[in-house]
Amino acid sequence: MNLETLLDKEEFTKDDIVTLLNVKNEREINVLYKKAESIREKYFRDEIHLRGIIEFSNYCRQECLYCGLRKSNKIIERFRMTKNEILKVAKVIYESGIKTIVLQSGEDPFYTAKIIAEIVEEIKSKFDVAITLSVGERPFTDYDLWRSVGADRYLLKHETANKKLYNKIHPYQNYDNKIKHLKYLKAIGFQIGSGNIIGLPNQTYEDIADDIILCNSLDVDMASFSPFIHADNTPFDNVKNCELRLLLNTMAVARIVLKNVHIPATTALATLDEEGREKGILAGANVIMPSFTPSPYRKDYLIYKDKKCITENPQLCLPCLNIRLLSVGVKASFSKGDSLKITC
Repeated sequence: MNLETLLDKEEFTKDDIVTLLNVKNEREINVLYKKAESIREKYFRDEIHLRGIIEFSNYCRQECLYCGLRKSNKIIERFRMTKNEILKVAKVIYESGIKTIVLQSGEDPFYTAKIIAEIVEEIKSKFDVAITLSVGERPFTDYDLWRSVGADRYLLKHETANKKLYNKIHPYQNYDNKIKHLKYLKAIGFQIGSGNIIGLPNQTYEDIADDIILCNSLDVDMASFSPFIHADNTPFDNVKNCELRLLLNTMAVARIVLKNVHIPATTALATLDEEGREKGILAGANVIMPSFTPSPYRKDYLIYKDKKCITENPQLCLPCLNIRLLSVGVKASFSKGDSLKITC
């Protein structure tokens, strides 16, 4: 079966997905990305949704082997933002025209369910925005509370659908438990986001295909495919970074298979390539998530090495971002960008 015939299918087997991930010929890569771009345009037209991130704590109780925030990493300077600091940044995001605020941190029990609920409630009372939480695995009762006070979305990446690999890189976590959390979040009304890390040691094309299939089976509203980039003072600090081509292939195949989910062009793409986010959009992405974490904290939220845009004023970055979007034929959307899977 030639590539064009394969891409015309409505349903894709695991073997189909592996075949598409393996595309290396330049002509076929262009065909693959054009197909992904056409599907993005079908559902999202020429609009790229913006989500403003506040990384409010880099404390973490976990020991993920790849992550610079891991508990045992003693070389980074830890920080926690106060409630008032978070609210001040939320105001900046809203006044910038962005209608989705992402509250992200390491797994930091200092922020109790009640504290996070109060932050969510106050933001929602002041600003007409959607709120995404990305604070790791918490008790189901925490999720219930946050949903009841107006949190709209929850991002909890599964990172790999290979159970053996998952358990190796997450010493204190369990794959099956992660999936239970995602299913519960979906069941109580959150728009859920998941996704994987591309380029983990010993990861195979079959593993990546399983990641895409898992996102489909979970009926995720957002799927994030981010590159492995090594971090200092971690067990993986000498592992080679993800290959850009494999990441872009994954994003394109995910768009083709998952159709109308939100797929971000992550900031990490810009670490791999100066025009990485633009290339991600041309491979099917429809979301960009600029960080509004203020100085001096932003430089210390280092999940991976050589993170881009850690010194710039995020408000001054927005005009530049708009120009970069226009250069690839798209424009920023300042809507909330809810899931297209929501039905009235």
